[in-house]
Amino acid sequence: MAGPRTRRYAGDPGTTSLLRGPRVRKDHPAVQALGDLDELQSCLGVAVAFLPAARRWELLRSGLRKIQEDLFVLGSVVASLDDPENLPRLSALSAALDRLEVQSRPGPRKGFVLPGGPPPAAFLHLARAVSRRAERSVVALDAPAQAVAYLNRLSRFLFAAAGAAGR
Repeated sequence: MAGPRTRRYAGDPGTTSLLRGPRVRKDHPAVQALGDLDELQSCLGVAVAFLPAARRWELLRSGLRKIQEDLFVLGSVVASLDDPENLPRLSALSAALDRLEVQSRPGPRKGFVLPGGPPPAAFLHLARAVSRRAERSVVALDAPAQAVAYLNRLSRFLFAAAGAAGR
């Protein structure tokens, strides 16, 4: 009687495919950046799941969903190692950040902000930290300046969003 068949997958030897070109090792900088972007999208998804259903959270909820879509586009840039025309619009994120900062009107900070608070705020703080790591990974690839600027602005947006969600 034969034992169970062991199935092999293409990634078993520690390689994977990007959108173009030959297979690369899973420790390739582009694979690291893609993993960081994927983790960031997941953190945002959890934060959205924990936002209360109340109407006042709808603008933040839809903004976070749009950011998740932008991160998919950014991931395609990283996976193809190209300089595409369809990078996420930095102006849209900047405008959302401006609106959020005006709406939340935080008082003067006294010292550092400790991450935490209610679950949506805590997950937004986690997403902010992951976005900063993703930014470092994307910088290491010499990615287009607009991609780096988007991730830089995103960490600021997530800081403001975490503050708003914590109030």
